[in-house]
Amino acid sequence: MWQKLKVFIIGFWQVLAKPSVHYSLGFLTLAGFIAGVIFWGGFNTALEYANTEEFCISCHEMADNPYAELKETIHFSNRSGVRAMCSDCHVPHEWTYKIARKMQASKEVWGKIFGTINTREKFLDKRRELAEHEWARFKANDSLECRNCHEFDAMDFTAQSPRASDQHSTALATGEKTCIDCHKGIAHQLPDMTGVPGWE
Repeated sequence: MWQKLKVFIIGFWQVLAKPSVHYSLGFLTLAGFIAGVIFWGGFNTALEYANTEEFCISCHEMADNPYAELKETIHFSNRSGVRAMCSDCHVPHEWTYKIARKMQASKEVWGKIFGTINTREKFLDKRRELAEHEWARFKANDSLECRNCHEFDAMDFTAQSPRASDQHSTALATGEKTCIDCHKGIAHQLPDMTGVPGWE
């Protein structure tokens, strides 16, 4: 068996190593480079389109539920005029983290395909599970998406309430907690938190 595999690999390598009959190596290299640029451009364009608000709310499950709730929060309308889009909070900005998140999100497409959250009632039934997945993701990445806009080093603790100042200067500064530990429900309604310590 190993002998047959060895013969196959050697034969395959000889085919790859042969010069092309019709095209020069330079042409093939240039064609490969151009094809790579076109592929990369198309892939990146599709990736960026998938981060737009228009894409996120194109299915009614998102438009009628999380997006409708977002419109009622300070992340949507505020005195400074800065609006957070879905991808600002749910997709990391750095490319490697973004790709990992997109791969994870592709699994979430099953919810759309199989209709597990296609009505308000179904969405509400799964809200706690969906929220807990997001909270765990935020906890695991130290609330990376929050920190893309809210820089800890730029916080003026003197302009905050005593409770917020105390939490930010102790638990958050030491790494004991991250943003999502205290700011659940900041952009969407909380699910039923019965049984969660500290939420009764």
